[in-house]
Amino acid sequence: ARRSPKPKVRVRILVPLPSDIDSVGVSGKIVQGVMAETDNPDARIVAPRTARFGEGPEGKAARRERGQSAPGRIGQFLHDVRAELKRVSWPSATHVQNTTIITLVAVIFFAVYLFLVDQALSRLILGLDWLLEKIARLLGLA
Repeated sequence: ARRSPKPKVRVRILVPLPSDIDSVGVSGKIVQGVMAETDNPDARIVAPRTARFGEGPEGKAARRERGQSAPGRIGQFLHDVRAELKRVSWPSATHVQNTTIITLVAVIFFAVYLFLVDQALSRLILGLDWLLEKIARLLGLA
């Protein structure tokens, strides 16, 4: 008898960092007792990033030099875009076709449903208007 697989339950566990690791905060002060967030309690604990925004791992500025020409920056941008697009996991044609069909069926269903509700409410309002008109004529108000 095969057992069903366990469901993947994600639990976040705050693990204290080792006491010999001190983190430097944004203000430059040393912060002790920092907690690391992890899904795996057996994972290796890594010290948090200490570099400021815009600085690389060595503490040097990670910005590009201003001396680069506009065509060079555009070429670099297009190169980066192509490299990023290679990492994208594109859906298969069948997956796209199936989701498109599901979307079209849902749109048609809701369009028909809303049309019917609109028609029913419209006839109800017209019926109430006719009824009120008849009552007003009987009472001599109209």
